[in-house]
Amino acid sequence: MLSMLWTAGDGLAATEIRTAAQQGTEPKFQRAAAGDGHVVGICIDIMRAVERLDPGLRFTGDQTWQPLPRIYSSLDGGVQDASCGLSRNPERERKYLFVGPALFTIRYYLVARIDDSAVVGGWDDLRRLEPDNVVLANRGFAGVGILEQAGVARIDAGAGDPKLNLQKLLAHRGRFFFHRTPGLKSLLERAGVASKVKILPTEMAASPLYFMVSRRFDPALAERLRAALQALEKSGELERIAKSWE
Repeated sequence: MLSMLWTAGDGLAATEIRTAAQQGTEPKFQRAAAGDGHVVGICIDIMRAVERLDPGLRFTGDQTWQPLPRIYSSLDGGVQDASCGLSRNPERERKYLFVGPALFTIRYYLVARIDDSAVVGGWDDLRRLEPDNVVLANRGFAGVGILEQAGVARIDAGAGDPKLNLQKLLAHRGRFFFHRTPGLKSLLERAGVASKVKILPTEMAASPLYFMVSRRFDPALAERLRAALQALEKSGELERIAKSWE
């Protein structure tokens, strides 16, 4: 259930929209470079921009890390109200509501070891490499469904952490790692593997991401959130925020 809090300095009541920072989704959410424990990222910037446009809305919980399954259960149980940056699929659309325009688009690529000679120009090329075409993907994330829909039979989604999947790739426990931009190059650098792997040039898929809210969310507040996001899209601010994290 939504609650009210006081906006500092103006004495006006603001509506609290409860959310969380989703683990393993850099740069949608990531730890600040300063190492002070703060969560930053595309979604944090978008939420602050919404608050500036509509000071009566306040997101809370965005500094608390949660895995995606817990976010689902929190939305289902009424503990949280909204989650930033989710792709649409039939299962989610049955359970939740998607609000506003797309926040930004993620694009998926294959990562291979630096000495791999594979040329993958599309899904047919990937399938033809079978049986030596095991693709590593992050457990519980949309990339797994994209691979399944593309008819990729050999998928290893045992790890939910992209850094762990990169370690598995270098250990030859998979031939490719399926991951997305923005943020892929910085992930490779932070994981210390930028000189050991390469991003294959073919864009394998693209998926727009949205704000997803509980079906218990107040329709009037959903409309306010939608209006703010539309204004940010029209002004070019959503695009500017996304590009700033590339």
